[in-house]
Amino acid sequence: MDIKYLIKLRDNPTISWVSQNVTFDRTQMAMEEIETLEASYNHGDIFPAALRELLFLAGKHCYVLDYGIYDTQSEMQEAVRSWLPDHNKQISRRFFAIDVYNAYDQFVLIYLDEGVDDPQVYEAALYSKETIWIEALDYKLSEFIDKLIIRLLSGYNPF
Repeated sequence: MDIKYLIKLRDNPTISWVSQNVTFDRTQMAMEEIETLEASYNHGDIFPAALRELLFLAGKHCYVLDYGIYDTQSEMQEAVRSWLPDHNKQISRRFFAIDVYNAYDQFVLIYLDEGVDDPQVYEAALYSKETIWIEALDYKLSEFIDKLIIRLLSGYNPF
């Protein structure tokens, strides 16, 4: 796959914190698995290019994203969707969760219907009592991942 958006992720398959004797790796996902996810969560349409790149480079494990306790992307997607009714929330647009955290009441997502290759990143706070419980972050997907990689390369926890 030609990588156009996630250059930093491509160029950093491993990041080491020498002072802490810790190494962080990412684990790729096969194109067949990505296509299965597209069929399940995007009505068979191809994901935005930056999301495809993220999954191809680090869909099984990403050192700057938390996939929770889930063994697969499908498990994580289903879990996030199962949390919505528990909190009386719904998302009517096609979306893909890229990070879950804070037990099971917050996640980061992108909408799949924006028609761009590098979509906006959003944060969902299921515990929120506000009408607007999903807020746009100030980053496109590639910018979000780059920011977290830079933070990790600088010796800080990306979370």
